[in-house]
Amino acid sequence: MPNNPPPSQLCLLSALPSKEVGEKVRFLGCVLSYLTASATLMLEHRRPKDNTGPIVRVYVNVDHVLERLGAQQTRAGQWLNVIGYITAAPPSTNARISSDHQASIVPVSIQAVLIWSAGALDVQRYEAVVETLQVEKSSHSSDEVPSDALLRARG
Repeated sequence: MPNNPPPSQLCLLSALPSKEVGEKVRFLGCVLSYLTASATLMLEHRRPKDNTGPIVRVYVNVDHVLERLGAQQTRAGQWLNVIGYITAAPPSTNARISSDHQASIVPVSIQAVLIWSAGALDVQRYEAVVETLQVEKSSHSSDEVPSDALLRARG
């Protein structure tokens, strides 16, 4: 049997803190900033329904995809699709209080294996499709998630 890499698990960015180190995930996030010294993208995806909870901030190490990373993908406000592995959080990104929002920040670290721009995207529709797929996946025994459902989110 070939030793293929594991498939990624599609999830919302807000669900990343519940994942284990080493799990391969796929998610959508909005670029806050790019730290050139550490080749790290900071991403968030604040959802109206999550306004009462902590802010999930994802630190995506892009060392492995740096040669294919364009300037547009590091620009604040860009929506990106990311596939990568959950890694242990670096000590400097411990959960803390954000002074501008008075909310706690939950850091998640990812080692990216693939990043691409989301392009024109209806974010609310994307959220609804991913949530529907998660419900369908939990009600079926198969780990397969229909990829065509995500294409419907593009509107």
